[in-house]
Amino acid sequence: MSRLPFELFLALRYLRPKRTFVSVITLISVVGVMLGVAVLIIVISVMTGFDHQLRDKILGFKAHLTILRDQSPMTNYVAVMKLVKANPGVKVSEPFVMGQVLIKTEPKTGNSLVAAPGVRGIDPRSETNLSILATNIVMGAFDLKGDSVLVGSNLADRLRLHIGERIAVYSPRDMQEMEKQRGKADAEGILPDEFVVRGIFDVGYYDYDANVIVTSLANAQDLYGLENSVHGLLVTLEDPFRAEAVRAALYKSLGPGYQISTWEEENSSILGALVVEKKVMFIVMFFTTVVAAFGIMNSLITFVVQKTREIGMLKALGAARVQVLWLFLSQGLVVGVLGVLTGFGLSMLAVSYRNEFLHVMRNWTGLQLFPADIYGFTELPARIVPADIAVICGSALLMCLLAGLIPAWIASRLKPVEALRYE
Repeated sequence: MSRLPFELFLALRYLRPKRTFVSVITLISVVGVMLGVAVLIIVISVMTGFDHQLRDKILGFKAHLTILRDQSPMTNYVAVMKLVKANPGVKVSEPFVMGQVLIKTEPKTGNSLVAAPGVRGIDPRSETNLSILATNIVMGAFDLKGDSVLVGSNLADRLRLHIGERIAVYSPRDMQEMEKQRGKADAEGILPDEFVVRGIFDVGYYDYDANVIVTSLANAQDLYGLENSVHGLLVTLEDPFRAEAVRAALYKSLGPGYQISTWEEENSSILGALVVEKKVMFIVMFFTTVVAAFGIMNSLITFVVQKTREIGMLKALGAARVQVLWLFLSQGLVVGVLGVLTGFGLSMLAVSYRNEFLHVMRNWTGLQLFPADIYGFTELPARIVPADIAVICGSALLMCLLAGLIPAWIASRLKPVEALRYE
């Protein structure tokens, strides 16, 4: 004798594969649940990976807090740095100059190429503690002495730059001088500043690798004509997620006349868009599981019609209404468990080999399915969160259980006399 409850025993017996229309519908229902769960887990894992990797890249290259003076450069930045560092939540603080410039390559052969990246002037002594830049030099060295400059890898590829080559940099100060000289009979030519490419960095985020060059703080001050002033301070915190609390404390210690922005505010549009997209994708993809649940309901209703006589015999032999109800609920639950387990396994396999699949498809079709210039990452990110998996699998099981509720209720309401009348 089986030790299983007779409701589950009969449910498994009825689900045994047979060459019938109901078995085909049941198989389709299992496949539907499997695909729904797998697609939902894959999509949510990729969206979560995007969010976490984007935050890691932002926190690795940019500061947690940016302090600026209202409408003017910061002349007393040394005193401000002392006040900032006095806060226990602050890890590192450094001055910076940041803006856009026009650069032109000076190749030994061929035509020059131009671009308009952002320039970032930093203090190399504190930069090693502030960002991941110093540890992500792929060619050359982290050298900002003299007229040195570091270039992002994608920008270097686009301009065909190599270590040791020179570039001409036209700053906003040069543009202003050109405007003043325009139309004058004794106009003098404005020569650009020249720099040597000492290193090429790759921080793994396309927006930085394709649109940023880095030089020393002194060079950037000369480019913008700031003398001993800076644009502001970059602050790294012990805990980046306490940025709001530290900002409130710094506002009190610094007083009026300062603007302090957090890393979340500076990237709020893209971070907010990812959160919204993740929620929308969950809702949209969850309807795949709902469709599969309707397949389960359809197969159980058909099964109830075919097994009317057996249901009548069970109730005539003393089966309670609750037992008949659980018999059909167990069928829906078994289909759900099979679908969820196979869907979970399929999703783990797909997430583990996602980048290998993209590489194979690119080699076969020649298409770039995940272009870095659009998505900002060289590899497809993914992050599996146990809480998300639990919600997805639990919701799918609940839908399968609810799908079997109506057919089970119909079967439990059958009266033995009516079920056996025409037998």
